[in-house]
Amino acid sequence: MTDEYKEIREQLLTKQGELNRRLDNIKNNITRASSADSQEQAQELENAEVVDALGNEATHELHLIAKALDQIKKNTYGDCLDCGKSIPSARLQAYPFAERCIGCATIAERQSQRPG
Repeated sequence: MTDEYKEIREQLLTKQGELNRRLDNIKNNITRASSADSQEQAQELENAEVVDALGNEATHELHLIAKALDQIKKNTYGDCLDCGKSIPSARLQAYPFAERCIGCATIAERQSQRPG
């Protein structure tokens, strides 16, 4: 691992720990006993759906973090998946999960928005 990405790696590890704690809290909230009152049960169901969405978001971000950490370990972090050029450091600082340079990301985004 190069020192160039040491700070980003530390940020990713910190975020990974925070997300794992958040997921643990979500799991604990979901497994607690429900209320007997039907109105409270409806509210709990609605809350559970929100909590589930937050859990899915955290799980997705954990996947991105693991992928970025693996790329750092393999010395491929910061290389654009499409053109192979280095992704500017400023982009990686702002979005540490970036897998494409701005130009390639823009092209990929346009292609994904085209009607199929």
